[in-house]
Amino acid sequence: MTGFRLGGTRRAALNEALHELRRPLQALALAVGAGRPGATGVESSLFLVTAAVDRLDQEINGSGPRHEPRPVPVRPLLEAAVVRWRSRARRAGGELSLVGAPPALVEGDPLELAQALDNLIVNAIEHGGPIVEVGARRHGRRVRIAVADSGRTPRETARWASPASVLARITGRNRRGHGLTVVRRVANAHGGRFELRRSERGSVATLELPLADRTP
Repeated sequence: MTGFRLGGTRRAALNEALHELRRPLQALALAVGAGRPGATGVESSLFLVTAAVDRLDQEINGSGPRHEPRPVPVRPLLEAAVVRWRSRARRAGGELSLVGAPPALVEGDPLELAQALDNLIVNAIEHGGPIVEVGARRHGRRVRIAVADSGRTPRETARWASPASVLARITGRNRRGHGLTVVRRVANAHGGRFELRRSERGSVATLELPLADRTP
């Protein structure tokens, strides 16, 4: 019996959508497991889960809501992402912090921007660390969001293994490459650019976006 086969392009799109769904679900599991879920982290993660499910429905059925671009404040966007992933960084034996962001606005889809930022942070935690810093600064009429880590160090196995039964099912740790594809897609869709620089001292991922017209 021959099953239904997806084309390569279609399969890639669905895998990317599933990857976006996996990230906020992981954040929710970590928040509940910690026993002290912060309202901001849980609510923003649920918001992203809904958006990822909408996109998956759109990819499969050609239907679903369209999100119109709007002015998005940079600092609250970064603050919410740091809250979502701080417990994940601590479980990995590291620390995640916000080191600064200007009072600026970018024009775009807040859901897609949050998804791109989540992928940059998780990539830094999983492949860099242990210290991960998120920040932004203005450069002319653009803003540069940077996620920097301090370089790879040996991790404590016990931290990765708890709660292993949950994380192993939803992290998708054996599936690589979708996260940075999401970031590049979001950057292109918003008239920006993405750059990743690696060295022995760590890596710096930069998402550069144009400022919204109403930004002073």
